[in-house]
Amino acid sequence: MTKHILVVDDDKILRNSLATGLRRADFKVVTAQSAEEAKEILSRLCVDAIVLDRMMDGMDGLTFLKQLRLSGNTTPVIMLTALSGAENAIDGLSGGANDYMAKPFQLQELILRLHNIIKYAPKINNSFGLVFADGEFFIKTDDGQNKLLSLSVEEKKLLQNLTNPVGNIVSATPMVAKRLRNKINGVLSDTDIITVRGMGYKIITNKH
Repeated sequence: MTKHILVVDDDKILRNSLATGLRRADFKVVTAQSAEEAKEILSRLCVDAIVLDRMMDGMDGLTFLKQLRLSGNTTPVIMLTALSGAENAIDGLSGGANDYMAKPFQLQELILRLHNIIKYAPKINNSFGLVFADGEFFIKTDDGQNKLLSLSVEEKKLLQNLTNPVGNIVSATPMVAKRLRNKINGVLSDTDIITVRGMGYKIITNKH
């Protein structure tokens, strides 16, 4: 299935060059010249990944990304930057980027990284009330806010496996599965983790 990519960059030449290269690699591409335009596009269109420039006029890419994650949007993002240094990569990844590439870069490497983050991005069914962002799970509350779901490393790994994609049957130790089930039951009354005899565990919802 063809994947949709949003390219956000205020450099027209680079933006158009990336769009052309990605289309030749069989992606469908939409472009935005600013974070503000990207917001408008995302309000009406779902994409599989975003290629986002960090330094832009108006709202910068990192601020846009943080706002995107706070809103519950978990679309995979590769951040592009002309800034060097490990601290800048850490800032981008901490802000919610799935990957980080310094300019200049090879188009083929960007394509490979796009395939990688799309393949391994957690796919959360919104009917579960779960949101995955910045490497953490959140519960979507009735007022639209995201409340952190406090999980151990083992519990988080199990929930990622159960929801990537939803429907997975995953093996786990009974103790970890029980702890995760209790936490899920405590915040989502119509969601449960059930035992599939001889196979493992599965997350289900009773929502209709």
